[in-house]
Amino acid sequence: MTIDLHLHTNASDGRSSPAELVDLAAARGLRVMAVTDHDTTAAVAEVRTLADGHGIEAVPGIEITAVEGGRDIHVLGYFFDPDDAALSTFLAAARADRITRVEAIAAKLAALGMPVDLTSILTEARRHTGRSVGRPSIATAMIAAGYVKNKTDAFDKWLGQDGPVFVARSGATPERVIETLHAAGGLVSLAHPGRTRIDARIPALREAGLDALEVFHSDHDNGMVERYVGLARKLGLLVTGGSDFHGDSTHGLVPGAAGLPDAEWVRLSAERARHAAR
Repeated sequence: MTIDLHLHTNASDGRSSPAELVDLAAARGLRVMAVTDHDTTAAVAEVRTLADGHGIEAVPGIEITAVEGGRDIHVLGYFFDPDDAALSTFLAAARADRITRVEAIAAKLAALGMPVDLTSILTEARRHTGRSVGRPSIATAMIAAGYVKNKTDAFDKWLGQDGPVFVARSGATPERVIETLHAAGGLVSLAHPGRTRIDARIPALREAGLDALEVFHSDHDNGMVERYVGLARKLGLLVTGGSDFHGDSTHGLVPGAAGLPDAEWVRLSAERARHAAR
Protein backbone atom coordinates (compact mmCIF):
# COMPACT_ATOMS: atom_id res chain seq x y z
CA MET A 1 0.00 0.00 0.00
CA THR A 2 1.31 3.47 -0.79
CA ILE A 3 -1.44 5.54 0.88
CA ASP A 4 -1.52 5.41 4.68
CA LEU A 5 -3.96 7.79 6.38
CA HIS A 6 -3.54 6.60 9.98
CA LEU A 7 -0.11 7.17 11.54
CA HIS A 8 1.06 8.35 14.97
CA THR A 9 4.09 10.24 16.30
CA ASN A 10 5.40 10.95 19.77
CA ALA A 11 3.20 14.05 19.86
CA SER A 12 0.64 11.57 21.23
CA ASP A 13 1.20 7.85 21.85
CA GLY A 14 3.49 6.96 18.95
CA ARG A 15 7.16 6.21 19.47
CA SER A 16 8.54 7.89 16.36
CA SER A 17 9.46 11.54 16.07
CA PRO A 18 8.04 13.32 13.01
CA ALA A 19 11.40 12.98 11.26
CA GLU A 20 11.66 9.28 12.08
CA LEU A 21 8.13 8.66 10.88
CA VAL A 22 8.68 10.41 7.56
CA ASP A 23 11.91 8.49 7.01
CA LEU A 24 10.05 5.23 7.65
CA ALA A 25 7.24 6.29 5.32
CA ALA A 26 9.74 7.06 2.57
CA ALA A 27 11.53 3.75 3.09
CA ARG A 28 8.19 1.96 2.79
CA GLY A 29 7.39 3.76 -0.46
CA LEU A 30 4.42 5.80 0.75
CA ARG A 31 3.29 8.53 -1.59
CA VAL A 32 0.44 9.88 0.56
CA MET A 33 0.39 9.93 4.37
CA ALA A 34 -1.53 11.50 7.22
CA VAL A 35 -0.39 11.83 10.83
CA THR A 36 -3.45 11.31 13.01
CA ASP A 37 -2.20 11.90 16.54
CA HIS A 38 -4.71 11.75 19.37
CA ASP A 39 -6.34 15.11 20.10
CA THR A 40 -3.39 17.11 18.77
CA THR A 41 -2.07 18.55 15.51
CA ALA A 42 1.36 19.29 17.00
CA ALA A 43 3.24 17.18 14.42
CA VAL A 44 1.22 18.07 11.32
CA ALA A 45 3.26 21.04 10.07
CA GLU A 46 6.65 19.40 10.62
CA VAL A 47 5.55 16.18 8.94
CA ARG A 48 4.22 18.06 5.92
CA THR A 49 7.52 19.91 5.49
CA LEU A 50 9.65 16.79 5.89
CA ALA A 51 7.39 14.68 3.69
CA ASP A 52 7.59 17.24 0.89
CA GLY A 53 11.35 16.72 0.85
CA HIS A 54 10.75 13.04 0.08
CA GLY A 55 8.09 13.71 -2.55
CA ILE A 56 5.35 12.45 -0.24
CA GLU A 57 2.00 14.23 0.01
CA ALA A 58 1.17 14.70 3.69
CA VAL A 59 -2.41 15.75 4.40
CA PRO A 60 -3.55 17.22 7.72
CA GLY A 61 -5.01 14.53 9.98
CA ILE A 62 -6.10 13.89 13.54
CA GLU A 63 -7.76 11.21 15.66
CA ILE A 64 -10.15 12.72 18.19
CA THR A 65 -11.55 10.68 21.04
CA ALA A 66 -15.29 11.16 21.34
CA VAL A 67 -17.19 9.71 24.29
CA GLU A 68 -20.58 8.02 24.30
CA GLY A 69 -22.09 5.93 27.06
CA GLY A 70 -18.80 5.89 28.94
CA ARG A 71 -16.83 4.41 26.03
CA ASP A 72 -14.32 5.86 23.60
CA ILE A 73 -15.22 6.35 19.95
CA HIS A 74 -12.30 7.41 17.80
CA VAL A 75 -13.04 9.86 15.01
CA LEU A 76 -10.57 10.69 12.24
CA GLY A 77 -10.40 14.09 10.57
CA TYR A 78 -8.66 15.00 7.29
CA PHE A 79 -7.98 18.08 5.13
CA PHE A 80 -9.00 20.54 7.87
CA ASP A 81 -7.23 23.78 8.75
CA PRO A 82 -4.81 22.92 11.60
CA ASP A 83 -4.78 26.59 12.64
CA ASP A 84 -8.55 26.90 12.97
CA ALA A 85 -9.14 28.78 16.22
CA ALA A 86 -12.27 26.90 17.33
CA LEU A 87 -10.64 23.53 16.65
CA SER A 88 -7.53 24.57 18.57
CA THR A 89 -9.64 25.57 21.58
CA PHE A 90 -11.58 22.30 21.39
CA LEU A 91 -8.39 20.23 21.27
CA ALA A 92 -6.76 22.14 24.14
CA ALA A 93 -9.74 21.24 26.35
CA ALA A 94 -9.51 17.60 25.29
CA ARG A 95 -5.81 17.46 26.17
CA ALA A 96 -6.49 19.07 29.57
CA ASP A 97 -9.08 16.35 30.23
CA ARG A 98 -6.44 13.75 29.32
CA ILE A 99 -4.04 15.11 31.94
CA THR A 100 -6.76 15.07 34.60
CA ARG A 101 -7.60 11.47 33.74
CA VAL A 102 -3.95 10.35 33.82
CA GLU A 103 -3.55 11.92 37.25
CA ALA A 104 -6.69 10.16 38.54
CA ILE A 105 -5.48 6.76 37.28
CA ALA A 106 -2.06 7.34 38.83
CA ALA A 107 -3.73 8.11 42.16
CA LYS A 108 -5.63 4.82 41.98
CA LEU A 109 -2.43 2.92 41.26
CA ALA A 110 -0.70 4.60 44.21
CA ALA A 111 -3.60 3.67 46.50
CA LEU A 112 -3.06 0.04 45.49
CA GLY A 113 0.63 0.24 46.36
CA MET A 114 1.76 0.71 42.74
CA PRO A 115 3.05 4.28 42.46
CA VAL A 116 4.32 5.36 39.06
CA ASP A 117 6.53 8.30 38.19
CA LEU A 118 4.69 10.46 35.67
CA THR A 119 6.50 13.69 36.52
CA SER A 120 8.43 14.01 33.28
CA ILE A 121 5.47 12.93 31.13
CA LEU A 122 3.06 15.45 32.68
CA THR A 123 5.66 18.23 32.80
CA GLU A 124 6.33 17.71 29.10
CA ALA A 125 2.59 17.75 28.32
CA ARG A 126 2.12 21.01 30.19
CA ARG A 127 5.25 22.64 28.78
CA HIS A 128 4.49 21.67 25.19
CA THR A 129 0.82 22.46 25.12
CA GLY A 130 0.27 20.48 21.91
CA ARG A 131 1.51 17.21 23.42
CA SER A 132 -1.19 14.63 24.17
CA VAL A 133 -0.96 12.03 26.96
CA GLY A 134 -3.10 9.03 27.85
CA ARG A 135 -3.20 5.52 29.24
CA PRO A 136 -0.31 4.29 27.03
CA SER A 137 1.93 6.73 28.92
CA ILE A 138 0.84 5.14 32.20
CA ALA A 139 1.44 1.67 30.77
CA THR A 140 4.99 2.71 29.87
CA ALA A 141 5.56 3.94 33.42
CA MET A 142 4.15 0.69 34.82
CA ILE A 143 6.58 -1.31 32.68
CA ALA A 144 9.48 0.86 33.90
CA ALA A 145 8.40 0.26 37.51
CA GLY A 146 8.31 -3.51 36.94
CA TYR A 147 4.60 -3.92 37.61
CA VAL A 148 3.77 -5.36 34.16
CA LYS A 149 5.70 -6.94 31.30
CA ASN A 150 4.21 -4.98 28.41
CA LYS A 151 1.40 -2.64 27.42
CA THR A 152 -0.99 -5.47 26.67
CA ASP A 153 -0.47 -6.77 30.19
CA ALA A 154 -1.05 -3.28 31.61
CA PHE A 155 -4.33 -2.80 29.77
CA ASP A 156 -5.64 -6.33 30.27
CA LYS A 157 -4.98 -6.40 34.02
CA TRP A 158 -5.22 -2.77 35.12
CA LEU A 159 -6.01 0.01 32.66
CA GLY A 160 -8.79 -1.48 30.53
CA GLN A 161 -12.46 -0.67 31.03
CA ASP A 162 -12.92 -3.56 33.47
CA GLY A 163 -9.59 -2.93 35.20
CA PRO A 164 -9.29 -1.86 38.86
CA VAL A 165 -7.75 1.54 38.06
CA PHE A 166 -9.93 2.46 35.08
CA VAL A 167 -11.23 6.01 35.04
CA ALA A 168 -13.97 6.88 32.56
CA ARG A 169 -13.08 9.56 30.07
CA SER A 170 -14.97 12.83 29.75
CA GLY A 171 -15.31 14.31 26.31
CA ALA A 172 -17.47 15.45 23.42
CA THR A 173 -20.03 13.29 21.66
CA PRO A 174 -19.25 11.94 18.17
CA GLU A 175 -21.77 14.41 16.75
CA ARG A 176 -19.92 17.33 18.38
CA VAL A 177 -16.60 16.09 17.02
CA ILE A 178 -18.06 15.81 13.51
CA GLU A 179 -19.46 19.33 13.75
CA THR A 180 -16.14 20.74 14.99
CA LEU A 181 -14.08 19.12 12.24
CA HIS A 182 -16.52 20.19 9.55
CA ALA A 183 -16.38 23.76 10.82
CA ALA A 184 -12.59 23.61 10.39
CA GLY A 185 -13.02 22.50 6.78
CA GLY A 186 -12.38 18.81 7.34
CA LEU A 187 -13.81 15.48 6.26
CA VAL A 188 -14.65 12.98 8.99
CA SER A 189 -14.19 9.20 9.16
CA LEU A 190 -15.11 6.71 11.89
CA ALA A 191 -11.90 4.96 12.93
CA HIS A 192 -11.58 1.16 12.88
CA PRO A 193 -15.30 0.32 13.13
CA GLY A 194 -14.45 -3.36 13.47
CA ARG A 195 -12.96 -2.53 16.86
CA THR A 196 -15.41 0.18 17.87
CA ARG A 197 -18.42 -2.06 17.15
CA ILE A 198 -21.09 0.62 17.01
CA ASP A 199 -22.57 -0.45 13.67
CA ALA A 200 -26.09 0.36 14.83
CA ARG A 201 -25.08 3.98 15.42
CA ILE A 202 -23.40 4.54 12.05
CA PRO A 203 -26.58 5.52 10.13
CA ALA A 204 -27.32 8.21 12.71
CA LEU A 205 -23.73 9.45 12.55
CA ARG A 206 -24.13 9.59 8.78
CA GLU A 207 -27.15 11.82 9.30
CA ALA A 208 -25.01 13.96 11.62
CA GLY A 209 -22.51 14.47 8.81
CA LEU A 210 -20.08 11.54 9.00
CA ASP A 211 -18.27 11.40 5.65
CA ALA A 212 -16.45 8.05 5.69
CA LEU A 213 -15.63 4.75 7.36
CA GLU A 214 -12.09 3.54 7.98
CA VAL A 215 -12.53 0.24 6.17
CA PHE A 216 -8.88 -0.67 5.69
CA HIS A 217 -7.05 -1.08 9.02
CA SER A 218 -4.41 -3.40 10.43
CA ASP A 219 -6.96 -4.93 12.83
CA HIS A 220 -9.56 -5.59 10.11
CA ASP A 221 -9.56 -9.01 8.51
CA ASN A 222 -10.93 -9.66 5.02
CA GLY A 223 -14.40 -10.30 6.36
CA MET A 224 -14.48 -6.95 8.15
CA VAL A 225 -13.21 -5.15 5.07
CA GLU A 226 -15.97 -6.69 2.96
CA ARG A 227 -18.57 -5.89 5.60
CA TYR A 228 -17.64 -2.23 5.96
CA VAL A 229 -17.15 -1.63 2.27
CA GLY A 230 -20.73 -2.85 1.86
CA LEU A 231 -22.00 -0.66 4.68
CA ALA A 232 -20.17 2.38 3.32
CA ARG A 233 -21.67 1.87 -0.13
CA LYS A 234 -25.14 1.35 1.33
CA LEU A 235 -24.98 4.58 3.35
CA GLY A 236 -23.24 6.63 0.69
CA LEU A 237 -20.07 6.99 2.78
CA LEU A 238 -16.53 7.34 1.53
CA VAL A 239 -13.77 4.94 2.57
CA THR A 240 -10.49 5.65 4.36
CA GLY A 241 -7.66 3.39 5.47
CA GLY A 242 -4.35 3.20 7.27
CA SER A 243 -2.03 1.09 9.35
CA ASP A 244 -2.56 2.83 12.73
CA PHE A 245 1.23 2.65 13.10
CA HIS A 246 2.48 3.55 16.59
CA GLY A 247 6.03 2.26 16.39
CA ASP A 248 5.45 -0.72 18.68
CA SER A 249 3.50 -3.98 18.66
CA THR A 250 0.06 -2.34 18.56
CA HIS A 251 -1.81 -2.39 15.25
CA GLY A 252 0.31 -1.81 12.14
CA LEU A 253 3.93 -2.75 12.72
CA VAL A 254 5.15 -0.61 9.82
CA PRO A 255 3.74 2.34 7.87
CA GLY A 256 1.72 1.02 4.97
CA ALA A 257 0.92 -2.30 6.67
CA ALA A 258 -2.65 -1.38 5.78
CA GLY A 259 -3.68 1.45 3.53
CA LEU A 260 -6.14 2.97 1.12
CA PRO A 261 -6.51 1.63 -2.44
CA ASP A 262 -5.91 4.18 -5.19
CA ALA A 263 -9.52 4.16 -6.38
CA GLU A 264 -10.77 5.09 -2.90
CA TRP A 265 -8.17 7.86 -2.64
CA VAL A 266 -9.47 9.30 -5.91
CA ARG A 267 -13.01 9.35 -4.48
CA LEU A 268 -11.84 10.90 -1.22
CA SER A 269 -9.81 13.54 -3.05
CA ALA A 270 -12.79 14.43 -5.25
CA GLU A 271 -14.95 14.97 -2.17
CA ARG A 272 -12.15 17.05 -0.67
CA ALA A 273 -12.24 19.30 -3.74
CA ARG A 274 -16.04 19.59 -3.62
CA HIS A 275 -15.91 20.35 0.09
CA ALA A 276 -13.26 23.06 -0.40
CA ALA A 277 -15.35 24.68 -3.11
CA ARG A 278 -18.41 25.15 -0.90
